[in-house]
Amino acid sequence: MCGLAGEIRFDGRRADLEAVDRMTGCLRHRGPDGDGIWARGPVALGHRRLSIIDLSAAGSQPMIDTALGLSIVFNGCIYNHRQLRAELEAKGHRFFSTSDTEVIGKAYAEWGTDCVDHLLGMFAFVVVEQASGRAVLARDRLGIKPLYLDERTDRLRFASTLPALLEAGDVDTTIDTTALAMYLSFHSVVPAPRTILRGVRKLPPATVRVIEPDGTSTERVYWEPDFSRDPDRADWSERDWQDALLASLRTAVERRMVADVPVGVLLSGGIDSSLVVALLAEAGQTDLATFSIGFESAGGESGDEFEYSDVVARRFGTDHHRIRIDGSRLLPGIDGALEAMSEPMVSHDCVAFYLLSEDVSSHVKVVQSGQGADEVLGGYDWYPPLAGVARESAADAYERVFFDRSRAALRELLGDRWRAEVDAGAPRAFIDERFGRPGAETAVDAALRNDTTVMLVDDPVKRVDNMTMAWGLEARVPFLDHEFVELVGRIPPELKLADGGKGVLKRAARGVVPDEVIDRTKGYFPVPAIRQLEGPYLQRVREALTDPAARERGLFRSETVDRLLADPNTTRTTLGSNELWQLALLEMWMQKHGVR
Repeated sequence: MCGLAGEIRFDGRRADLEAVDRMTGCLRHRGPDGDGIWARGPVALGHRRLSIIDLSAAGSQPMIDTALGLSIVFNGCIYNHRQLRAELEAKGHRFFSTSDTEVIGKAYAEWGTDCVDHLLGMFAFVVVEQASGRAVLARDRLGIKPLYLDERTDRLRFASTLPALLEAGDVDTTIDTTALAMYLSFHSVVPAPRTILRGVRKLPPATVRVIEPDGTSTERVYWEPDFSRDPDRADWSERDWQDALLASLRTAVERRMVADVPVGVLLSGGIDSSLVVALLAEAGQTDLATFSIGFESAGGESGDEFEYSDVVARRFGTDHHRIRIDGSRLLPGIDGALEAMSEPMVSHDCVAFYLLSEDVSSHVKVVQSGQGADEVLGGYDWYPPLAGVARESAADAYERVFFDRSRAALRELLGDRWRAEVDAGAPRAFIDERFGRPGAETAVDAALRNDTTVMLVDDPVKRVDNMTMAWGLEARVPFLDHEFVELVGRIPPELKLADGGKGVLKRAARGVVPDEVIDRTKGYFPVPAIRQLEGPYLQRVREALTDPAARERGLFRSETVDRLLADPNTTRTTLGSNELWQLALLEMWMQKHGVR
């Protein structure tokens, strides 16, 4: 787990080493254990290292494989790197390190761009063929690891974060108006390849891009899960699905213990992270460090779920850490989380993950998390209303339950200039295209596929990566093991929606985790002071939305902003987010990064 950056020139000039050095320096938080730059003519690669596998200097990056003539930078972890090493050694390859980075290089030499099909893990990597000048960029199947691009006709820059590209300079920071429509309607999700900035794109998940020395490129999607029924499993009983799910998750959890440093667990007290702990204990893991977070209550909302995480910690004898966040840390935590965001993220739990990661990183370098279970297993309350909806009406139903704003409401929110520029129909056009693809049998299947491959990638997954890596902490997500996701996509929707959501998981977990954790009301990462804005938190929001830069930009109608500020905690989006916070967060991020 690290940070990577680089530049490739297409105009015959040498790569700008100073720009690559600035980008690499901006990634220090992602890789505090080492850094390096490699350059040859039009290509330069930069890297910041977080040492997790092969802690020696042999595992440093950029990694130069002189025998193969390859230069490699990589962010992530290949969980099957030992098995691949053995397979590649049998084919005649010789290794000079025990790192998973070198395995990627050898795999590329053996299988070309098909190497991604052999990799089990989370990854974003760039491989440069020194002789030909060809470069290959790739991203893992679920987009767990990010890769941002600033592309011009004369050069390409890439980095693990958007702010690193800004640090290099000469980026078009005007607002992408289609992305703005997505952010304000599609629950703050801006799907790849767009970002909120016109000059920055991101490589989509499950994508390999080959770039030739003259700048021409080809791109292919190498994986997409199927959310239709499998004829070979037509006779499976509910118990069969439960057993298969638990077996697959057990494998996913065990894979994510591969490391040369200790691995802990972020234990929220919900069923997802509790099951991760239970399966690790079942596998014989001892002295497992677990971490839970709690905030002060506000607005009648509890700020912690220690009651449930304590039950799990006691049951499995973990080395448990209750992290109580004093109120004095929360306001600075908002600014810290904002600093860590590659893109605007509205969820209040960004701050929770940021502050949790700060404390956890003083204990361990790697944690497992329950992230992703709700999206792949139907755990949210917008899925049940889709049950029984005709497949051809799925997009209509999804818009009603998920979109923050209708087309008309979006136009009403925007200031005069932006109302004319923003395509208010872009979010619905996107959903029509996604839901129209084959491979999703029912309306629920279509929603789950979309949320797994789009919403999850550009909201929860991105949020966890940004907030944990702000403190050099690697987060691993077993519920997003691609083989697990493939299996779960085939499960009949009614089994997922049972028992208030995630029914098949809850029933599989009986006897594995405590019943009180399974039967509890669904919880969320609680940060009451942000959900219920008052005092200094409301003032922070007010300052952002009334700042001269915000007034000049005029994104939102001043009457709407004034109304929300006068009554800050009443208006909520479809999914319950504080509307005022959503608008303010976007302005805070834009002001920080000089967006025009």
